[in-house]
Amino acid sequence: MDPYFLPKNFSLGTATASLQIEGGDTNNTWYRWCRQPGRIRDGSDCSVADDHWNRIREDIGIMKKLNVTTYRMSLEWSRIQPDIDSFDRDTLEHYRDEIGQLKKAGITPLVTLHHFSNPIWMEDSGGWIDESSIHRFERYAQVAARYLGDLVSDWVTINEPNVYLLLSYVNGTWPPGERSIIKYIRGARNMIRAHIAAYRIIHETRREMGHGDTKVGAAHHLRLFEPKRGTPGQRLAAFLQNRLFHEIFITGMSEGRFILPIGAGYPMGRGNYQDFLGINYYTREMVSFNITKPGQMFGDIGTREGAPVNDLGWELYPEGLYRFCKKYYRRFRVPIYITENGTADREDRFRARYIYDHLLQVSRLIEAGIDVQRYYHWSLMDNFEWAEGLEPRFGLVAVDYATQKRTIRPSGKFYAELCKNRGVTEAMIRKYF
Repeated sequence: MDPYFLPKNFSLGTATASLQIEGGDTNNTWYRWCRQPGRIRDGSDCSVADDHWNRIREDIGIMKKLNVTTYRMSLEWSRIQPDIDSFDRDTLEHYRDEIGQLKKAGITPLVTLHHFSNPIWMEDSGGWIDESSIHRFERYAQVAARYLGDLVSDWVTINEPNVYLLLSYVNGTWPPGERSIIKYIRGARNMIRAHIAAYRIIHETRREMGHGDTKVGAAHHLRLFEPKRGTPGQRLAAFLQNRLFHEIFITGMSEGRFILPIGAGYPMGRGNYQDFLGINYYTREMVSFNITKPGQMFGDIGTREGAPVNDLGWELYPEGLYRFCKKYYRRFRVPIYITENGTADREDRFRARYIYDHLLQVSRLIEAGIDVQRYYHWSLMDNFEWAEGLEPRFGLVAVDYATQKRTIRPSGKFYAELCKNRGVTEAMIRKYF
């Protein structure tokens, strides 16, 4: 292992999502989903999670100990808009206070509008499959920008639309639990158009407020799909995976262009609808073609034989981050934010090495002239991991859910030193590895 360093203007932070940490909200789709037996693998639920809603000051104090300069958080739409006709001022004030505390602590917020969770009223009136979702999301984005826009310049519209639609409308393991590739395609059209509408309205709203520093993008979940042995069928499977899981969303949300199978042309007009490209990267998959599995984009998916894996069986493959960033920077020439990168490691055996290896790839990218500007480690602390429940542990900070005690893990201490030193020193290598 060798030392490496990052530029002084490079931002290092952590990331969370509101539903996964806040607790206390009963008006969202996941709260209702958790009430149905068998939906959550470990039998837990999101009703309390990390109780972050009541522990903001404590959690920001932990961020300061980690020496982060930026924090990716999300707003809970169901709290802000409890029904179709009203917005809750107290909730908006709560988020204003949280963001104000972050800024006072010297931490720049990157605010996400949609992170897998819908208001129940929105879901029950068609959700993302209904075209009304486009205007509804645009209206929500406008309210958020008007109320928080003097404090927040950096926005993510939608987090991982591919993951959300796949698990909600094809695999059926997330609410509303449907199984239809047609609904996946319909939802993709609507989420792409909603992103573009939100991109425009956030810029317009903050411009009217006198701000010219607005940055808006989406956070794309990218998994490297490679043919298992390189046969023609496996190459076709990898192509379909990449097309249906990545390209329709990246092309649509970046350029406004629909590509097959979701359509063709520019339904919202040709343009550039990203001020940065958000990349969430975790792993790669080895695939082979299987026409009977539309729920896996017509492929059998597995891990490379003998590869190191995390607690969820995901391969540890840091080189994939380099490959994706290089590919998409050459295509779009916009700044790249690593909006999520982390691993499930309950015993904290390999998380520090995971961080070292992936930020090493970032340093290589920067040396190669790729404009990577930010890195957000997923996650600040253990949280409710959707259908997996509370069992997976992604946090730099361990959470005892019975007592809500937070404890910075050794990997968190490593990351804190990395943030302070803007890289990894020889002394850190001796200390942690």
